[in-house]
Amino acid sequence: MAIIPGSEYLTAGLHVMAQSLLIPVIVGLIVLLMQALLHLGGLLAEQQQRKEHRGAAVKELLDTDLVPGTLEQWERGLLFPAYMTVVRGFTHRQGENQARNRLIADNLLQEEERRLERILAKTDLIARLGPILGLMGTLIPLGPGLAALGQGDLQALAAAIIVAFDTTVAGLAAGGLAYLVSQTRRRWYRSHLEDLELLLEHLLQAGGETVAASKEKTLVSIGRG
Repeated sequence: MAIIPGSEYLTAGLHVMAQSLLIPVIVGLIVLLMQALLHLGGLLAEQQQRKEHRGAAVKELLDTDLVPGTLEQWERGLLFPAYMTVVRGFTHRQGENQARNRLIADNLLQEEERRLERILAKTDLIARLGPILGLMGTLIPLGPGLAALGQGDLQALAAAIIVAFDTTVAGLAAGGLAYLVSQTRRRWYRSHLEDLELLLEHLLQAGGETVAASKEKTLVSIGRG
């Protein structure tokens, strides 16, 4: 096979760069696997917290009229703390202008959605990077391992294969755990946002505005324009 002059320097440089990535890849896999385990522990703690605050279903709370002390009853009724954070944020900022209250409620809901997206982004990143680093950790040592096989050095080949398999397992484990955490939290957070929307709508209706009235006002203003 003809060799292009100078290509041996390029391939040698590429080989050095590829082999130099092995240690960073292994370190990255260790970090990702530890992060995935931490997120799994956080998921279990969050599940326990949700079980403890399952006493007051949101739909049951919506059947109660808002009177002085209702929010305190909601809190004592084991309403999920994250709900109370948003609800109290709304009650502290609301005023007599119902259109402004609607904007406040929408803004709080969007802020909560962004907060939950930031949480999910962490495990989504691990779920994507884990298998990628695992594949890199598999391929990098196989080159020297095959070269050692050509020279009859089976011990070096065995060591390379062990590293390749270990990095594959670590990458898949980190990605699998992170994917499990992401999917479970995504299901919880979807229900979380739906419940929050119902609670905020309940507070808005108590302030004299319904969804239908809000839409009617919008259509009237558009018609006048």
